Amino acid sequence: MEDNNETKLVFVYNADSGLFNTVSDIAHKILSPSTYSCQLCALTHSYFSVKDDWQAFLKTIDYPMEFLHKDEYKEKYKNSDIKFPALLSDQDGELVLLINADALNQCNSLDELKTLITEVCHSVEEFESAS
Repeated sequence: MEDNNETKLVFVYNADSGLFNTVSDIAHKILSPSTYSCQLCALTHSYFSVKDDWQAFLKTIDYPMEFLHKDEYKEKYKNSDIKFPALLSDQDGELVLLINADALNQCNSLDELKTLITEVCHSVEEFESAS
């Protein structure tokens, strides 16, 4: 059972779930990577799987995490006012946008993405310890 007082990081991809959408995304990444609409996915996944370096990085984050496609996010949180991809925090159902689509889409490498996420996690920790 989840600790409701604990902050959870919610990663939301700018892609819909489902087999057809997954196949379409793979084809788009292969055929036209420069126009692929989800930099979060482009940096963290190869064509067919999660990158090992990303998985190793996630193990260093001291927060529970949830990974959703945009349709899953909209269904679960009933909130469609944000642009995807995004990283949010969820504490007791209260969502806070931590990294917006513009910032995620400006990351040009997995290392840049990891640095950005690390900085945000440190900010969340500082905020929680001050509360």
